[in-house]
Amino acid sequence: MRYWRKTAVVWGTSLMCGTMFVAVFSAWKLARPASANAARPSDRKAALDEPLAEHNTLLDGSRLMSRIALRTTPAVVHIQAEHREGGKRIEETGSGVLVAGSNSSGAFVVTNSHVIRGATRQGIDVQVANGRLYHPTRVLEDRSTDIAVLQLPAADLPYATWGNSDQVEIGHVVLAMGSPFGLSRSVTFGIISAKSRRDLQLTAKRDVINQDFLQTDAAINPGNSGGPLIDLHGRIVGINTAIASNSGGNEGIGFSIPSNLARHVVSQLLAHGKVRRAYLGVKLDDEFDIATTKRLGLEHLHGARVIEVYRDPETPASRAGLKYDDVLISFNGVDVIDENHLINLVSLARVNERVRLIILRNRRRFAVEVVLTERETRAATERKRRRVPASPAGFSVDDLGRSPIPGVALRETADGLLVLDITDHATGPLQRFDVILQANGRIVRSLNDLRKLTGRQSDVLRIRRVADGGRETRLLML
Repeated sequence: MRYWRKTAVVWGTSLMCGTMFVAVFSAWKLARPASANAARPSDRKAALDEPLAEHNTLLDGSRLMSRIALRTTPAVVHIQAEHREGGKRIEETGSGVLVAGSNSSGAFVVTNSHVIRGATRQGIDVQVANGRLYHPTRVLEDRSTDIAVLQLPAADLPYATWGNSDQVEIGHVVLAMGSPFGLSRSVTFGIISAKSRRDLQLTAKRDVINQDFLQTDAAINPGNSGGPLIDLHGRIVGINTAIASNSGGNEGIGFSIPSNLARHVVSQLLAHGKVRRAYLGVKLDDEFDIATTKRLGLEHLHGARVIEVYRDPETPASRAGLKYDDVLISFNGVDVIDENHLINLVSLARVNERVRLIILRNRRRFAVEVVLTERETRAATERKRRRVPASPAGFSVDDLGRSPIPGVALRETADGLLVLDITDHATGPLQRFDVILQANGRIVRSLNDLRKLTGRQSDVLRIRRVADGGRETRLLML
């Protein structure tokens, strides 16, 4: 695997065994007579001859691990994928886990999208526990979560069952299964080190938008990607996908996609061929900090701050009356941690679902209900609307009277367009929240006015900029 992988640390094993040993040793020491300071030779011989106990904490734990491995590893598969990049032949080695499918015939393997990315169906080899090789008959991917589903032309293959990742807590023991360095169906164990790891900087080809990783120290190495993270009930609680590593191998920090997120994506892929994501229609502040928190009247940093409400066409957020500087602090009864958390909550919600939001505005909290629409359709329409398809590309605008405006002074006029984003530095003095009044000597009152007028060469925009209550007029050559 060429990308970040999952990690684990073996000291988890040592620590657990050490703790058990200390407990057993302490109990044994307390049970000994106080005068027994040293073992006599006869005592040593008796100890060697005495049969080992059939039941003790370490043996019971070892037997449990063995049963879990025996039950689950037959559902773990080894994946070899081949594709060409820049004229070169590239091979990816990864893992996967068989799960029960829908009403469709065949077996289904869940793995990482990056394991099979770019490969044709004939370029993907899936080896199951009995040694047989299959090419998938269908490949479904969701790159936003790094999840893929491979349908195999086979029946009666063993499969693992899904667990509830919301019930997994920090400190819970887990097993990581897969093919590290091509060593198929390997098993390691550790604990859940942390939950809800977001905003990880993965490589450029891993644009994973929906991030809500479990962190584990169960040993994960290249080749483990796509394999399952298993709890002590033998259920899938995660799909291993990345590691934090300076060496490229296991350094004790691995990341796994929670089973609830993975299961939702798999069911969507099997039902629709894609993931139908709900859409709210806001742009969130990814630099929301403690200073802004205090300004808005929050006691501590949490929630997601709105810095733009998409309005044309009408969105769930605009219909609900959301505004600039609103802070969304609860989504359908779940406290919002940050903007990435809210993105995940919205994405996992059902399309056309009615949800309840708790919002902080002007230091007061209130509730609103919104009906979420489908993200992809709205996003495509939004891109078409935001971009001015003429020579002055590089910025986006919205009608002044309907935009989330951070300054009251802008509301003194109903004419003009508010600049929302600058995407090209060639636009010169044009800045965010400037108000465009004229284009090529003509007044612009709508997006259509600007589209018609800016298709000409040597256009001039006359800008009235409002900042700190003052105004200035600028000329911008396009």
